[in-house]
Amino acid sequence: MNYKSFVMKIMAMVLVCVASVGSFIFYMDPMWTFGHHHQNNDVQTVINERQQKTNRILFQPFPYDTLLLGSSRTTYINQNDFKNMNVYNFAVSNASIQEYNSLIELAKKKRGKEFDRIIIGLDFFKSNIKESSAKKSMNQYITAASEPFYRYKNLLSMDLLEYSWQNFKMSKENKVLEERNYNRSNVANAKAVDPELMEKQTEAKIQKFREVFYGDTYEYNPEYKEVLSQLKKNNPNTEFIVFTTPISSPLFEAMVEEGRLPDYETWLKDVTEVFGGVYNFMYPNSVTEDLENYFDGHHFYPEVGKLIAQRISQGNSSTLPSDFGTYVSGTELAAHLKGIRKESEPLLVNR
Repeated sequence: MNYKSFVMKIMAMVLVCVASVGSFIFYMDPMWTFGHHHQNNDVQTVINERQQKTNRILFQPFPYDTLLLGSSRTTYINQNDFKNMNVYNFAVSNASIQEYNSLIELAKKKRGKEFDRIIIGLDFFKSNIKESSAKKSMNQYITAASEPFYRYKNLLSMDLLEYSWQNFKMSKENKVLEERNYNRSNVANAKAVDPELMEKQTEAKIQKFREVFYGDTYEYNPEYKEVLSQLKKNNPNTEFIVFTTPISSPLFEAMVEEGRLPDYETWLKDVTEVFGGVYNFMYPNSVTEDLENYFDGHHFYPEVGKLIAQRISQGNSSTLPSDFGTYVSGTELAAHLKGIRKESEPLLVNR
């Protein structure tokens, strides 16, 4: 074999390897830039949730009239469970209210006009000034996706090859194996945990919330109301529907015990003043008292997300627990808070 033949064979082998890698990554589409779906890529791991959901908007058809925003809790709401709405779930892990405007503008630009409605899931602990004061935007994700040949350069990534293989194995087993896995329709599922692990995770999460979010480090953000008001100003023709995310009753009790009930009341007051009302799910009720509805007391399972979507889009359906979620207008807020405070009195004795 002469030198030229040897080089040609080596180059051919390299090209075959590169083509094989690129083809497999394309086949699995772990960054959601192509949109095809099949039985071997219907379980997807979270690589970079903001980038993946941005890619889906930018590179795939976007026929939605409603946008759903929120943090990791809201990711577990199936966008298809809202009746008479075509919803895109743009909730992302650890989302701040400071991000919402850029999320809306990104999706609005793709749609070409304002949304008919925007649904926002609000978390009380995100009213902490440390969780809601830093200015954030989606610009870096838009910039990344706008780079020349972005989709095709991804096909040469060894990291994405590893993620593709992981997705392939999960899809073949047809199992959700992580805290959050998506299907190809932007619907998240959570791995079910056994009662013993759930109890341990709940205890750990409550302790973390006491120390990091609800304790002495908590300070209500005085600009919280203005940030929400700006969203309405920027979308004058859009209907806003807001709801509070339901945490487990033990986590709610920890909030009260740490002295945050007055801040919770201020939070709901600000939200109702901006939007005229709120669907409140964050108080002790039959759903939040059942710890089997959560895998850590903080994040609920998709089954609870289904109930939230039904309450918002179907009202007082007979299939819903009667005490789970209630729409509270500004005129009803005082009485609503009075009831919650009365139920919380045993936890306030030492405050």
